[in-house]
Amino acid sequence: MRASARPASLLFALAAGLAQAASIASPLDGEPRWWLQLGSLAVLAALLQRVAQWKTAALLGWTFATAWLAGTFWWLYISMHVYGGLPSLMAGAAVLLLAMLLATYYAAACGAFVLCSGSTIVGRVLVFASTWLAAELARECWFTGFPWGAGGYAHLDGPLAGLAPWAGVYGIGFVAAALAAMLAQALDRHAPGARRRWVVPGVALLVIAVLPWAAQRPAPVTATRTLGVALLQGNIPQDQKFEPGTGVPVALDWYRQQLLAVTAPLVVTPETAIPLLPYQLPAGYLKQLGEHFSASGQAALVGLPLGSFDAGYTNSVIGLKAQPRLYRYDKHHLVPFGEFIPPLFRWFTRMMNIPLGDFGRGALVQPSFAWQGERIAPNICYEDLFGEELAARFEDEASAPTVFVNMSNIGWFGDTVAIDQHLAISRMRAIEFERPMLRATNTGATAIIDAHGRVTHMLPRLTRGVLLGEVAGGRGITPYAWWAARAGLWPLWLLALGVPCLFRLRRRAG
Repeated sequence: MRASARPASLLFALAAGLAQAASIASPLDGEPRWWLQLGSLAVLAALLQRVAQWKTAALLGWTFATAWLAGTFWWLYISMHVYGGLPSLMAGAAVLLLAMLLATYYAAACGAFVLCSGSTIVGRVLVFASTWLAAELARECWFTGFPWGAGGYAHLDGPLAGLAPWAGVYGIGFVAAALAAMLAQALDRHAPGARRRWVVPGVALLVIAVLPWAAQRPAPVTATRTLGVALLQGNIPQDQKFEPGTGVPVALDWYRQQLLAVTAPLVVTPETAIPLLPYQLPAGYLKQLGEHFSASGQAALVGLPLGSFDAGYTNSVIGLKAQPRLYRYDKHHLVPFGEFIPPLFRWFTRMMNIPLGDFGRGALVQPSFAWQGERIAPNICYEDLFGEELAARFEDEASAPTVFVNMSNIGWFGDTVAIDQHLAISRMRAIEFERPMLRATNTGATAIIDAHGRVTHMLPRLTRGVLLGEVAGGRGITPYAWWAARAGLWPLWLLALGVPCLFRLRRRAG
């Protein structure tokens, strides 16, 4: 084993990290590539197996993760430079710095791998998978969390997808990391004996082949009835969306026309489709919509900001239907720098021409919108990225959601792979909970996803239109929903931290 990272090793780690980014949603067609995720992570695992010092392993892991993360969310540059007016050099540096900081989790994981794994194949496989899981969980939880592009999302259409209702996206990531470590044995020329070198990868391939059947669950129990839906996509240009003389009047007029004209039982708008506070709206605007849905036998979920200077503001959804009490959902998981400003960073946000503010946070568990026998649970923007937070609504099956609705605006990031990545996130949540997911967005992807994670209807991106379709609500509780509702991510944390500790103790004792 070598004690230092040669330039060639760093280049291999850099290239593998970029391949990992492409595996989540290909730049060519937006589709996930599960085999590319396994292969790129196997390259990193093979590099680490030839390292003796934890510092060298940490450098390789940091290089891999920096390339992966920067290649995954590079589109943040568009929001900061194109729409925020931040100088291009500073915007690019900000994206790179974020990737470098988040990559430290994976640097620590790779360093821990060398310290704890020992020389046995079992130790290498289990410790690599568990330390990698720890890094993924840390990125998900710490400092408000930004787990965008986690490796498990690459497996939406692969053989590991059947694990989602059992273990969630991070459980998939753990198994994928274990398989990558197994495959790395085939790349390790220093593994003693041809049999030892090739048998383990053979076992990995067998697992990949058998898992779809082993993890298979009965089809989700769905209602015999279906609910007709209309999802609105206004395609308001982001640089005009909050401008009083351009985007605001267009949005107010178009969304009102569609809300009054569409005849579907449920109509859904995107996040902040109405870009003004209620008291800023034209006289009678909300009253007209409320009276229409009270009398029409329809219902609507409408995205708009709520609140006042004294009470504070929220990014919210209101539900309109024939009932005396207005439904309201307030976004719980806020976007740092977009909806709240972290301490010591106000100087940075002042440099951007983006309507930012400190919003109030809604409760973790809020009532679903009851309509035509369904319990419809909204989530806003990237809230669907945090599966354990959605799982909190499943502790009681009698009140658990039957349909998810994601209301987003990805217009900040242009016509980029961000749209495909967010669609993949929603698809994973549908599989984990065996619930359909409705997506109403400003520029795309506006789509209907069934309880198997399949896209059944979708509007072309960057077009203005109405997506009509039907959805059947899901019933029952998946194993993942059951344990995540009660324990959050703690079972995975115990796995991620317990395995390396056990092998480290065993290594010291030996």
